[in-house]
Amino acid sequence: MGTHGSGRSGASVKRKAPVARKSAPRRAAGAYKFDAAAETMPRAEIERLQLRRLKASIKNAYDNVPFHRSRLKAQGFEPGDLKRLDDLAGLPFTLKTDLRDHYPFGLFARPRTEVARLHASSGTTGKPTVVGYTAKDISTWADLMARSMACAGGRPGDVIHNAYGYGLFTGGLGAHYGAERLGATVVPMSGGSTERQIVLITDFGARVLCATPSYALVIAEVAEKEGVDLRKSKLEIGIFGAEPWSEAMRREVEARLGLRAVDIYGLSEIMGPGVACECAEAQAGLHGWEDHFIFEVIDPDTGKRLKEGDTGELVITTLTKEALPMIRYRTRDITRLSTERCACGRTHVRIKRITGRNDDMLIIRGVNVYPSQVEAVLVGLPDVAPHYQLVVERKGSMDQLTVEVELMPNVVPTKEQRAVVAESVRHHIKSIIGVTTDVTVKEPGEIPRSMGKAVRVRDLRPKLR
Repeated sequence: MGTHGSGRSGASVKRKAPVARKSAPRRAAGAYKFDAAAETMPRAEIERLQLRRLKASIKNAYDNVPFHRSRLKAQGFEPGDLKRLDDLAGLPFTLKTDLRDHYPFGLFARPRTEVARLHASSGTTGKPTVVGYTAKDISTWADLMARSMACAGGRPGDVIHNAYGYGLFTGGLGAHYGAERLGATVVPMSGGSTERQIVLITDFGARVLCATPSYALVIAEVAEKEGVDLRKSKLEIGIFGAEPWSEAMRREVEARLGLRAVDIYGLSEIMGPGVACECAEAQAGLHGWEDHFIFEVIDPDTGKRLKEGDTGELVITTLTKEALPMIRYRTRDITRLSTERCACGRTHVRIKRITGRNDDMLIIRGVNVYPSQVEAVLVGLPDVAPHYQLVVERKGSMDQLTVEVELMPNVVPTKEQRAVVAESVRHHIKSIIGVTTDVTVKEPGEIPRSMGKAVRVRDLRPKLR
């Protein structure tokens, strides 16, 4: 991706040249060592490794998890029946509800005494999903996060400012362990205290920022209000994930922070962050680490596996997880796959940008709408700040979508100007997405800011009982 300029600031962003090093930095004991052979192996070799590891993972699940064993037996399947990678397509899916139904440890393949760490979702819609890791799992996770950070352009000796939330959420500790394994210096800031984040980014000379893309924009916004130009800081790379984001958002973040914004992907049910990551060279899809996972794309309605390049729901099978092996886990994320060799030389499959989630999709007057589609329209519109919320209400028998947007701070909020902005937003959403919406134009700062994952949708429809 080339250099981007911001239409809002009027300034162009120049890529900072890498800091010159007179000698290679000293690597911490046990630090990640780049393995070019693992990341550039021929596809035939990748598939041989996957088949060997898949057999072991299926046997682990069958022998140690009654849930998996009973479902496989019901299909007349035993681990020895797996002969080819394509045999995986005949096995049943695992769903998030399966983890909740077997709360807390029912899907673990190791006794709790052998589990070194637990993570869990917030459980705001019911029982949380609980995931466990053996010591070996944590070491594998650290390796893959270090590999991902190196893929994104991080290197030993960097100062990595980690603004992902710490705790039961996997983002903070996943990035932390990966940065340490890389041999970097970690600033374990977590989310919040944005003014202090800015001070430490500047004072500590961070080269890499880890955060959700929405919180990266909050950091940029607060810095601008305080008169701090983070484009002049030592930041060069942003490793952003944990929520879908658009190319328009990438351009906005890059322009306002003066860095290269790289997408990272993961989910706690599979491992956490580091399942896949973009390379800094191409920024053209997430390299899915196929020596540890198998990636499929299916039709979300029929469950049928789709061919390469078709858009559908991402399904992931773990190959090396000990405590929580996952067989064909339905992520609900919408994407497509490509095995075309990347310009960076890596041969692992590329997961194209996640465009949304099945469970985030809204159906408005018969039109399928993803929040990330609306974001792609809004970011970059004149006088519109890159903060928004979608409000869904039931009016009669139809669902109604209201898009709440903010004016940029330099726009005079007259009635006439609000009307111009509202009409512009309505027109662009209708012409690009094909759905008619109401638009509410708010004052700067009125849309709630998030220190982690942004809340993009407020669903006010009556709950079904």
